[in-house]
Amino acid sequence: MPRKFIVSSVLAVAAAAALGSVAGSRLQAQAQEKTVADGIYTDAQAERGAASYATACSGCHQADLGGGTGPSLKEQRFARDFAGKDLNALYTKIATTMPRGAPASLGDAVYLDVVAHILKENGFPAGNAELTPEVLPAVKIVPGKAKPPPPVGNFSYVETVGCLTQGPGDTWLLTQASTPKTVVAPPGGGVMKPGQDAPSGTETFHLLDAMAYGPMAHKGQRMYVRGLLIKVPAEQRITISSFEMIAPSCAP
Repeated sequence: MPRKFIVSSVLAVAAAAALGSVAGSRLQAQAQEKTVADGIYTDAQAERGAASYATACSGCHQADLGGGTGPSLKEQRFARDFAGKDLNALYTKIATTMPRGAPASLGDAVYLDVVAHILKENGFPAGNAELTPEVLPAVKIVPGKAKPPPPVGNFSYVETVGCLTQGPGDTWLLTQASTPKTVVAPPGGGVMKPGQDAPSGTETFHLLDAMAYGPMAHKGQRMYVRGLLIKVPAEQRITISSFEMIAPSCAP
Protein backbone atom coordinates (compact mmCIF):
# COMPACT_ATOMS: atom_id res chain seq x y z
CA MET A 1 0.00 0.00 0.00
CA PRO A 2 1.47 3.41 -0.94
CA ARG A 3 2.77 5.45 1.95
CA LYS A 4 0.75 8.51 0.85
CA PHE A 5 -2.49 6.53 1.05
CA ILE A 6 -1.60 5.21 4.53
CA VAL A 7 -0.87 8.71 5.85
CA SER A 8 -4.13 10.03 4.37
CA SER A 9 -6.08 7.20 5.95
CA VAL A 10 -4.49 7.79 9.35
CA LEU A 11 -5.27 11.52 9.14
CA ALA A 12 -8.86 10.83 8.14
CA VAL A 13 -9.33 8.43 11.06
CA ALA A 14 -7.80 10.97 13.46
CA ALA A 15 -10.03 13.77 12.16
CA ALA A 16 -13.13 11.59 12.52
CA ALA A 17 -12.12 10.67 16.05
CA ALA A 18 -11.57 14.32 16.91
CA LEU A 19 -14.96 15.32 15.48
CA GLY A 20 -16.60 12.47 17.35
CA SER A 21 -14.91 13.59 20.56
CA VAL A 22 -16.10 17.18 20.10
CA ALA A 23 -19.63 16.04 19.33
CA GLY A 24 -19.58 13.75 22.33
CA SER A 25 -18.36 16.56 24.57
CA ARG A 26 -21.13 18.83 23.33
CA LEU A 27 -23.77 16.18 23.94
CA GLN A 28 -22.36 15.53 27.39
CA ALA A 29 -22.37 19.25 28.18
CA GLN A 30 -25.96 19.55 27.00
CA ALA A 31 -26.96 16.56 29.10
CA GLN A 32 -25.26 18.04 32.15
CA GLU A 33 -26.58 21.61 31.66
CA LYS A 34 -28.78 22.69 34.52
CA THR A 35 -31.26 25.50 34.94
CA VAL A 36 -32.69 27.19 37.99
CA ALA A 37 -35.76 24.96 37.53
CA ASP A 38 -33.74 21.85 38.48
CA GLY A 39 -33.85 22.22 42.28
CA ILE A 40 -30.43 23.73 42.96
CA TYR A 41 -31.07 25.04 46.49
CA THR A 42 -32.81 23.80 49.64
CA ASP A 43 -35.85 25.12 51.47
CA ALA A 44 -33.72 25.72 54.57
CA GLN A 45 -31.30 27.82 52.53
CA ALA A 46 -34.16 29.86 51.05
CA GLU A 47 -35.59 30.45 54.55
CA ARG A 48 -32.24 31.80 55.73
CA GLY A 49 -32.14 33.96 52.63
CA ALA A 50 -35.62 35.32 53.31
CA ALA A 51 -34.56 36.42 56.78
CA SER A 52 -31.40 38.08 55.42
CA TYR A 53 -33.40 39.72 52.61
CA ALA A 54 -35.90 41.18 55.07
CA THR A 55 -33.11 42.53 57.28
CA ALA A 56 -30.57 43.81 54.75
CA CYS A 57 -32.64 44.48 51.62
CA SER A 58 -35.98 45.81 52.88
CA GLY A 59 -34.88 49.44 52.64
CA CYS A 60 -34.73 49.25 48.84
CA HIS A 61 -37.02 46.34 48.00
CA GLN A 62 -40.26 46.96 49.87
CA ALA A 63 -42.17 45.83 46.78
CA ASP A 64 -40.94 42.28 47.38
CA LEU A 65 -42.05 42.43 51.00
CA GLY A 66 -45.58 43.64 50.35
CA GLY A 67 -44.81 47.32 50.83
CA GLY A 68 -45.39 48.29 47.22
CA THR A 69 -42.33 50.49 46.71
CA GLY A 70 -38.81 50.04 45.40
CA PRO A 71 -37.52 47.76 42.64
CA SER A 72 -38.63 44.15 42.69
CA LEU A 73 -36.44 41.16 41.86
CA LYS A 74 -39.46 38.99 41.12
CA GLU A 75 -41.24 37.73 38.02
CA GLN A 76 -41.24 40.36 35.23
CA ARG A 77 -38.08 42.19 36.25
CA PHE A 78 -36.30 38.94 37.07
CA ALA A 79 -37.05 37.55 33.61
CA ARG A 80 -36.20 40.80 31.85
CA ASP A 81 -32.86 41.32 33.57
CA PHE A 82 -31.49 37.81 34.01
CA ALA A 83 -33.22 35.19 31.82
CA GLY A 84 -30.72 33.51 29.50
CA LYS A 85 -27.73 34.35 31.67
CA ASP A 86 -25.94 32.02 34.06
CA LEU A 87 -26.73 32.17 37.75
CA ASN A 88 -23.35 33.73 38.48
CA ALA A 89 -24.65 36.93 36.83
CA LEU A 90 -27.42 37.25 39.42
CA TYR A 91 -25.10 36.33 42.28
CA THR A 92 -22.43 38.83 41.16
CA LYS A 93 -25.00 41.61 40.79
CA ILE A 94 -26.27 41.06 44.31
CA ALA A 95 -22.91 40.41 45.97
CA THR A 96 -21.14 43.43 44.48
CA THR A 97 -23.86 46.10 44.66
CA MET A 98 -26.11 45.25 47.63
CA PRO A 99 -27.09 46.31 50.14
CA ARG A 100 -26.94 49.92 49.04
CA GLY A 101 -24.33 51.80 51.04
CA ALA A 102 -22.55 48.62 52.11
CA PRO A 103 -22.02 46.43 49.02
CA ALA A 104 -20.21 43.10 49.42
CA SER A 105 -20.65 43.31 53.18
CA LEU A 106 -22.82 40.26 53.89
CA GLY A 107 -20.44 37.42 53.06
CA ASP A 108 -20.57 34.74 50.38
CA ALA A 109 -22.80 32.34 52.32
CA VAL A 110 -25.44 35.01 52.98
CA TYR A 111 -25.49 36.11 49.34
CA LEU A 112 -25.98 32.50 48.27
CA ASP A 113 -28.88 32.23 50.70
CA VAL A 114 -30.42 35.40 49.26
CA VAL A 115 -30.12 34.00 45.72
CA ALA A 116 -31.91 30.86 46.93
CA HIS A 117 -34.67 33.03 48.40
CA ILE A 118 -35.06 34.95 45.12
CA LEU A 119 -35.28 31.70 43.16
CA LYS A 120 -38.00 30.44 45.46
CA GLU A 121 -39.92 33.72 45.18
CA ASN A 122 -39.80 33.36 41.40
CA GLY A 123 -41.45 29.94 41.58
CA PHE A 124 -38.44 27.66 41.14
CA PRO A 125 -38.51 24.44 43.20
CA ALA A 126 -36.09 23.50 45.96
CA GLY A 127 -33.88 20.43 45.81
CA ASN A 128 -31.83 18.27 48.14
CA ALA A 129 -28.50 20.14 47.99
CA GLU A 130 -27.66 23.71 48.92
CA LEU A 131 -26.54 26.20 46.31
CA THR A 132 -22.73 26.56 46.27
CA PRO A 133 -20.34 28.95 44.46
CA GLU A 134 -19.00 26.17 42.24
CA VAL A 135 -22.29 25.56 40.43
CA LEU A 136 -23.21 29.20 39.75
CA PRO A 137 -21.56 29.47 36.29
CA ALA A 138 -23.05 26.14 35.15
CA VAL A 139 -26.69 26.96 35.92
CA LYS A 140 -28.80 28.84 33.39
CA ILE A 141 -31.49 31.28 34.44
CA VAL A 142 -34.87 30.78 32.78
CA PRO A 143 -38.09 32.78 33.23
CA GLY A 144 -39.90 31.87 36.41
CA LYS A 145 -43.51 31.09 37.13
CA ALA A 146 -45.60 33.66 38.94
CA LYS A 147 -46.61 32.51 42.39
CA PRO A 148 -50.36 32.16 42.90
CA PRO A 149 -51.89 34.86 45.09
CA PRO A 150 -52.29 33.94 48.75
CA PRO A 151 -55.75 32.86 49.91
CA VAL A 152 -58.11 35.53 51.21
CA GLY A 153 -58.38 35.62 54.98
CA ASN A 154 -58.86 38.05 57.82
CA PHE A 155 -56.66 41.14 57.31
CA SER A 156 -55.95 40.27 53.67
CA TYR A 157 -55.42 43.18 51.27
CA VAL A 158 -58.24 42.65 48.78
CA GLU A 159 -60.24 44.12 45.92
CA THR A 160 -63.90 43.77 45.06
CA VAL A 161 -66.61 45.35 42.91
CA GLY A 162 -70.12 46.14 44.08
CA CYS A 163 -72.96 48.62 44.44
CA LEU A 164 -72.49 51.55 46.81
CA THR A 165 -75.48 51.62 49.14
CA GLN A 166 -76.25 53.94 52.05
CA GLY A 167 -76.81 52.13 55.32
CA PRO A 168 -78.22 53.25 58.68
CA GLY A 169 -76.92 56.60 59.86
CA ASP A 170 -73.69 57.56 58.16
CA THR A 171 -72.69 54.02 57.26
CA TRP A 172 -72.01 52.92 53.70
CA LEU A 173 -72.15 49.43 52.31
CA LEU A 174 -70.86 47.71 49.20
CA THR A 175 -73.69 45.35 48.25
CA GLN A 176 -74.08 42.78 45.45
CA ALA A 177 -70.29 42.65 45.65
CA SER A 178 -68.01 40.15 43.99
CA THR A 179 -66.05 37.64 46.05
CA PRO A 180 -62.95 39.51 47.30
CA LYS A 181 -59.62 38.64 45.70
CA THR A 182 -56.12 39.21 46.94
CA VAL A 183 -54.62 42.22 45.18
CA VAL A 184 -51.94 41.22 42.67
CA ALA A 185 -49.81 43.71 40.75
CA PRO A 186 -49.81 43.11 36.98
CA PRO A 187 -46.69 43.32 34.76
CA GLY A 188 -45.29 46.84 34.88
CA GLY A 189 -46.63 47.59 38.35
CA GLY A 190 -49.79 49.31 39.49
CA VAL A 191 -53.08 47.49 39.96
CA MET A 192 -55.20 45.90 37.25
CA LYS A 193 -58.74 47.15 37.89
CA PRO A 194 -61.78 45.25 36.58
CA GLY A 195 -63.76 46.73 33.73
CA GLN A 196 -67.34 47.89 33.55
CA ASP A 197 -68.48 44.33 32.81
CA ALA A 198 -67.09 42.93 36.09
CA PRO A 199 -69.55 40.34 37.43
CA SER A 200 -71.82 41.02 40.39
CA GLY A 201 -71.88 38.84 43.48
CA THR A 202 -73.72 38.25 46.72
CA GLU A 203 -71.22 39.67 49.21
CA THR A 204 -71.86 42.71 51.44
CA PHE A 205 -69.10 44.81 53.00
CA HIS A 206 -69.27 47.64 55.52
CA LEU A 207 -66.93 50.38 54.23
CA LEU A 208 -65.39 51.72 57.41
CA ASP A 209 -64.00 55.03 56.17
CA ALA A 210 -66.24 55.76 53.19
CA MET A 211 -67.13 59.27 54.42
CA ALA A 212 -63.61 60.43 53.56
CA TYR A 213 -64.33 59.68 49.87
CA GLY A 214 -67.54 61.68 49.42
CA PRO A 215 -69.80 58.64 49.06
CA MET A 216 -73.04 60.54 48.37
CA ALA A 217 -71.73 61.46 44.90
CA HIS A 218 -71.37 57.75 44.13
CA LYS A 219 -74.57 56.41 45.68
CA GLY A 220 -76.05 53.69 43.49
CA GLN A 221 -72.95 53.46 41.32
CA ARG A 222 -70.84 50.42 40.61
CA MET A 223 -67.62 50.87 42.55
CA TYR A 224 -64.20 49.29 42.67
CA VAL A 225 -62.92 49.06 46.26
CA ARG A 226 -59.50 48.00 47.42
CA GLY A 227 -58.41 47.78 51.03
CA LEU A 228 -57.89 45.71 54.16
CA LEU A 229 -60.52 43.05 54.80
CA ILE A 230 -61.63 42.67 58.43
CA LYS A 231 -63.94 39.82 59.34
CA VAL A 232 -66.06 39.95 62.49
CA PRO A 233 -68.89 37.59 63.48
CA ALA A 234 -71.68 39.91 62.33
CA GLU A 235 -70.22 41.38 59.15
CA GLN A 236 -67.34 41.87 56.77
CA ARG A 237 -65.59 45.23 56.77
CA ILE A 238 -63.12 46.94 54.47
CA THR A 239 -60.84 49.84 55.32
CA ILE A 240 -60.57 51.68 52.01
CA SER A 241 -57.32 52.45 50.22
CA SER A 242 -58.84 52.85 46.72
CA PHE A 243 -62.39 53.82 45.83
CA GLU A 244 -63.29 54.30 42.15
CA MET A 245 -66.44 54.35 40.06
CA ILE A 246 -66.39 51.83 37.19
CA ALA A 247 -70.01 52.18 36.06
CA PRO A 248 -72.57 54.96 36.69
CA SER A 249 -75.31 52.47 37.60
CA CYS A 250 -75.55 49.16 39.43
CA ALA A 251 -78.08 47.91 36.89
CA PRO A 252 -76.79 45.05 34.73
